[in-house]
Amino acid sequence: MAVVVWVVEGTWPACVDAARAHTPAGAEVALLHVTGHDVADAAHGAFAGLLGRGHPERDPGTRVEHLAAASAESLLQAAAERLGRPCTRVERTGRVEREVVAATEGADLLVLARDGDRARLGPHSLGPASRFVVDHAACPLLLVWPEPAPGLTTMPPPPPHHR
Repeated sequence: MAVVVWVVEGTWPACVDAARAHTPAGAEVALLHVTGHDVADAAHGAFAGLLGRGHPERDPGTRVEHLAAASAESLLQAAAERLGRPCTRVERTGRVEREVVAATEGADLLVLARDGDRARLGPHSLGPASRFVVDHAACPLLLVWPEPAPGLTTMPPPPPHHR
């Protein structure tokens, strides 16, 4: 069994715990972290557009890229330690939702966490990237709450024409 665990700041412990609890001990687990281009690209663009192109060594986008890589490495290390069994660590860069979907090719399971409004049940408990992944992943999903799920009383009422 090949399992991909999407490691995201703030919700990764729940995903790692779910993978440990719901997958066989011999499963091939890949811990996946994706760094988006947007922040580094904005820094590169600001430097090029506002500060000039004459000194690439001063480009703050490069520093942002290095910090993001170090943060991803640290996060994947912490996730591997929490998992407590052999795994691979995968770091990708690009459009987050598309990179996660691409990583599910050939996988038997993707573990991910809700990342939207976690105070109530309903469709808004998924952010845009997670919604895209849920809609397009090439394998079954285990979608977990990063903390205890809210009560049933938080579920939105049905639309008027369905009552």
